[in-house]
Amino acid sequence: MKSHSPVWFLLIILILVLVAAQAFSDDGDAVVIGHFSAAEPGDGTPEGWEPLTFDAIDRHTEYRLVDFGGTTVMEAVSEASASGLIFKKRIDPQQYPVIRWRWRATNTYEKGDVTQKSGDDYPARLYIAFEYDPGKVGLLERAQFRAIRAIRGEYPPMRAINYIWASHAPVGTMVENAYTDRAMMFVVESGKDNLNAWVSHSRNILADYRAAFGKDPPMIQGIAIMTDADDTGESATTYYGDIVLEPPE
Repeated sequence: MKSHSPVWFLLIILILVLVAAQAFSDDGDAVVIGHFSAAEPGDGTPEGWEPLTFDAIDRHTEYRLVDFGGTTVMEAVSEASASGLIFKKRIDPQQYPVIRWRWRATNTYEKGDVTQKSGDDYPARLYIAFEYDPGKVGLLERAQFRAIRAIRGEYPPMRAINYIWASHAPVGTMVENAYTDRAMMFVVESGKDNLNAWVSHSRNILADYRAAFGKDPPMIQGIAIMTDADDTGESATTYYGDIVLEPPE
């Protein structure tokens, strides 16, 4: 019996691994979008994530997995730059309306202003993109969306919610993005009080979309993180922890 103990030990380990994997599967109680803590520092872009860049912006934010106090997190370093990382996955916000995440910012921007294009930068941003639904736009907009798809190979989001760490705007502020009325900004953290500390958030995407646009949302197209400083010309270093979608509370 003693000679078989390693086999039993391996079986126990396998069971524990399978149980842990189930906790992070789409068939359980949550959909893990950013499972950064399961990666190794320096692994590169995590599986399922890809760069989110913009045609008119040449300087990109640098993202990398790092060890922070024994846990792997995503580090974002922006130097007058802008780009994000996006996890593209079709998700029903009716089924998984609650999003939970944590982040840690090290500074805000002196020139940050959520109401102005010149101040439309945030040390920390979580971006929810909702897919294009041709039945919910007019003929002209349909033509515009088709034109963008012809150029980029895919439809752009029809609308978006941004959860942001603002520099000056009060927490609780909801305002249209300075560049487009198809994106709404929700200030969930602001100012310097919680800098250099991990801050956890939980939001109901369904309720926030209804508050922003007055109707139920289409399917989620993807979820992104972004630290940008291109409009203000400043810089920031921010850390992102795991991101999870959950059923209604």
